[in-house]
Amino acid sequence: MPDPSFAALLQAAQAGEEDAFATLWRDVHPALLRYLRVIAGDAAEDLASETWLHVIRGLDRFRGDEAGFRGWVFTVARSKVVDWRRYEGRRPAQPLAHDAELPAAPHPADAADDAIELLETREALRLIGQLPAEQAEIIVLRVIAGLDVDQVARIVGKRPGTVRVACHRGLRRLHDILISRAGSLTGAVPQGESPRPREIPPFGVVGRDAT
Repeated sequence: MPDPSFAALLQAAQAGEEDAFATLWRDVHPALLRYLRVIAGDAAEDLASETWLHVIRGLDRFRGDEAGFRGWVFTVARSKVVDWRRYEGRRPAQPLAHDAELPAAPHPADAADDAIELLETREALRLIGQLPAEQAEIIVLRVIAGLDVDQVARIVGKRPGTVRVACHRGLRRLHDILISRAGSLTGAVPQGESPRPREIPPFGVVGRDAT
């Protein structure tokens, strides 16, 4: 069922009310910028500006609900990234900046729940940029942008089943990395493995880990 409040907000923005458009911008821009940081690195700010200029020019022609609006904005953003990559002749996929934070957004219901919980940390966000490019982009669109599988599939040009598999594999990979890191910090032993015997340091060596 369409959200009447969004419909009124969209209508006001299309009529030129700056406050209404500012509300639309505030709702989408944080997730948009984080998406662009993952797939375009240092060019994110410029590409976000180009995306919003395109949205402003086409806003009066947009028809749809809130989910459709978010999907449209991210579709425009990806198109800008494709053009930028073609122009630059390179394909960056850099990690997020150290001060990046995860904005509030719906979580996908069909991905690994434990990995999603771990993705709520700043460290996990930085790790997204280290995944294969396709997995990183799909995870950002699903987890951060809050888009559904069909929307993501249309944006990246993949089948919904492919999107689900890529999202699940990427989240599982992040989960395994984070669990491994946590184990290395706490000395915990991964499930199914036996603890390694601790080597006894040579006689006379004190205060140094010889393992």
